[in-house]
Amino acid sequence: MTDPHRFVYDAAVRWSDLDAYGHVNNARFLTLYEEARVAMFFTAARAEGFTSFEEGIVIARHEIDYLRPVDYGEPVRVEMWVSDLRVAAFTVSYELFDNDVLASRAKSVCVPYNLANGHPRRLTPQEREFLAPYVAP
Repeated sequence: MTDPHRFVYDAAVRWSDLDAYGHVNNARFLTLYEEARVAMFFTAARAEGFTSFEEGIVIARHEIDYLRPVDYGEPVRVEMWVSDLRVAAFTVSYELFDNDVLASRAKSVCVPYNLANGHPRRLTPQEREFLAPYVAP
């Protein structure tokens, strides 16, 4: 049973994600995590009427632990939640499961960004409201 504070996304593993050993390349894990973030901050947020994330979010930091190889085949499940919520940044934590087995853990520090003016900005009250259900207790 998935934690209700987690956003869940099933990501397809593509043939082009594989390395010479037939496993998902370590750099491609970032792509899988990015797909999950886009699904949360663009697709899910838009479905709830929030579009301000589309105006800009930059990644200040990534951290990944690789726990086991992932092979080509079924989609992997990415579960993500907000592990740290600050005024002008938030940390998204992830777990990636391959056939229900934990294969990787990661974190991304996300910074809301005003692309038009070229500077970081604070989270809006609406963005904080959107993120609130995903904040780990």
